Parts: sequence; structure tokens; C-alpha cells
Amino acid sequence: QVQLVESGGGLVQAGGSLRLSCLVSGRTRDTKAVGWFRQAPGKERQFVAAISWRASNTYYADSVKGRFTISRDNVKNMGYLQMNSLKPEDTAVYYCAASSRVYLPTNQDGYNSWGQGTQVTVSS
Repeated sequence: QVQLVESGGGLVQAGGSLRLSCLVSGRTRDTKAVGWFRQAPGKERQFVAAISWRASNTYYADSVKGRFTISRDNVKNMGYLQMNSLKPEDTAVYYCAASSRVYLPTNQDGYNSWGQGTQVTVSS
């Protein structure tokens, strides 16, 4: 079992930046990828970005490409999502998730464990 805890959310003005962190604990040796998803009120949870846990492969949703950067430190068991040039439409609860799949899943079904989420609010 893998546990994940997100932190770093908050309120920021449009154009600003935030860095989300995700602590991965438990059976981390089963983790092959870490992903970030977000869910805005009244909307479905959507994929944001994913990274291989022990390689440098990354994948981004088109809506965040060029603005967000996913990274990880598997020595510290931490995942990160650097978010720059934030827009009001980025407002959502952001979740990190761990996957035992060897590829980079972009849908929720590809992930085994989820954090509780952290709120990001971008004001205009």
C-alpha cells in the first residue's frame, strides 16, 4: 500500500506561481509513476501531468504544457508540481496519485493510490 500526502496549495493571483508537493510513503518500491490530477467544482477529475518514478519520462496535458513542470526526488520520496503563469481556470483541488504501471497513465484507472488533495485558487 502506498500513501500520498499533498501540500502547497493556496490562493494566488493570476500570473502567479505555486509549487505543490507530494510525499509518497509505504510500499514505494511498487511505484512506477506519479501523476497529478485536478478537479474543479462541478467538473470531472482531469489529468494534469505524470512522471516516471525512476526515469525522466514526463507527460503533460495540453492545457498546462509550458506552464507546469512535474518533477520528483525518489530519494526523498517526493513528487512536485511547479505551476507558473497560473490562470483562474487552473482553480481546482489538485491530487497526486501513484501508479504501478510501467507506462505513464493519463486516466484515473491507471493509478492505484491517491492523496487527499490540496486546494489551488487563482484569482483574476
